[in-house]
Amino acid sequence: MNIFSEAAKLEEQNRPFALAQIVDSRGSTPRHSAQMLIREDGTIVGTIGGGMVERKVIDEALDALRCKEPRLFHGRMARNGSDAVGSDCGGAMSVYISVHGLRPRLVLIGAGHVNRAIAQGAALLGFEISVADIYLESLNPQHFPPSAQLIHAESFSEAVDKLAITPDNFVLIATNNKDREALDKLIAQPAAWLGLLASRRKVQVFLRQMRESGVDEALIQRLHAPVGYNIGAETPNEIAISVLAEILQIKNQAPGGLMMAATHPSQHQRVVIRGAGDIATGVALRLYHAGFKVIMLEVDKPTVIRRSVAFAQAIFQEEMQVEGVTARKVNSAEEAIRVAESGVIPILIDPLCESLHLLKPGCVVDAILAKENMGTHCGLAPITIALGPGFCAGKDCNAVIETNRGHWLGQVIYQGSAQENTGIPGNIQGHTSRRVIRAPMAGIMCARVQLGDIVNEGDVIASIGETEILAPLSGMVRGLLSDGLVVNSGFKIGDIDPRGEGADYTSVSDKARAIGGGVLEALMMLMHKGVKSTQQVLTVA
Repeated sequence: MNIFSEAAKLEEQNRPFALAQIVDSRGSTPRHSAQMLIREDGTIVGTIGGGMVERKVIDEALDALRCKEPRLFHGRMARNGSDAVGSDCGGAMSVYISVHGLRPRLVLIGAGHVNRAIAQGAALLGFEISVADIYLESLNPQHFPPSAQLIHAESFSEAVDKLAITPDNFVLIATNNKDREALDKLIAQPAAWLGLLASRRKVQVFLRQMRESGVDEALIQRLHAPVGYNIGAETPNEIAISVLAEILQIKNQAPGGLMMAATHPSQHQRVVIRGAGDIATGVALRLYHAGFKVIMLEVDKPTVIRRSVAFAQAIFQEEMQVEGVTARKVNSAEEAIRVAESGVIPILIDPLCESLHLLKPGCVVDAILAKENMGTHCGLAPITIALGPGFCAGKDCNAVIETNRGHWLGQVIYQGSAQENTGIPGNIQGHTSRRVIRAPMAGIMCARVQLGDIVNEGDVIASIGETEILAPLSGMVRGLLSDGLVVNSGFKIGDIDPRGEGADYTSVSDKARAIGGGVLEALMMLMHKGVKSTQQVLTVA
């Protein structure tokens, strides 16, 4: 069997294989110039000389296929010592092992106009394409690349079974009127990326329905929806470019954004945020989208109630996504730096900031909102910024951001302190303190409803021990403490939004955005002024 004809066949079928080529040999070796093809099951075509060295090369090739990376193998025809292969010939051989037939697979659920355009574009990008639909006429081969796998089934649930999706597949749902059926089937299946082409309103409805039906929050957070980049796309071809851009970003583990933005100074700046609650998350999003490398420090059991918009939830479920940005729990400062560079926000358990000497941030933002200083001082970083009361700008930090609602929300204070805490929550439809739920006693929190649920006044929403906690008014559950956390009497455990269906618990609040804008303004101003020679210190190699 000819090596190259077999390689061409396997490449066309997208079946993994490796090619081993002798690139150097010295002394007595079985062969001085040869090639060998190794299939995924370990069978071979051709030979590089047989014996122990060939067995070693096959093992290395199979490992290279598992890792999906080429490598250079060095072997000495000796019994002992480095690179010994266990033979007595006395020579040495170097073999380059390349890997092939590893095109990424894109699975398209639905064969409508947009998915047809996506299939054509993805084929040019080297993807293996599989398309499924319940309408046979939609699967006309003329609409798709010649190599695309077209699958017809009586239902989308059956189609998903036929597709045999694997953890390295990219999956996009765009069925027009059967999205929920496909989503229910796919949400728990492993995939490198799962996207849904739908309107923002439709996505919110689906998310609420899945939570009501008990779908695990960690699974819901895997869904990318609405999918694609906001480039004003309208036609199928424009939408295809928008969606494929996101898929390529995930595939290549790239941060995204405009290439021209890479020259902006913020691209090289590392910012550490103390706390990862809903306000801290709003700050993180502002800085992240401005190009800063954001790292967040949290306690081991964060007590946030607006969990759907708090990166702190990554502590409990490993990853958390808010408004399309992903945060991931990490276990060390070194890992945090690597993850931040990849375009993901790392969350590290480090309430005492013991990792700062390794992180070397250009700025530290205290977003704990404890109403008192929990150890933040100007020596933590070249720039220090703090949120709310408890800090004095010019003494404890370089700037304080006003957190009280009203005319001065988000104001940057360079000398002095923020307004004192009023203790009165923001007014929504005439409700302030009444909409906030507090623990009537100390104990272990047990939720009876989920975030996004619509409740009526008097409904049971949680319990502590045998004591039931009732909704103080009708509306949407916008905040609710995680199950199993120990709380003290009077501790804030929930929040009801009286706007009900009109509320949005999946995006950060206007307050968080305003405070985030204040932090960004302060940071850019202080960078410009060069606090503690910021222009030299902030740049991270």
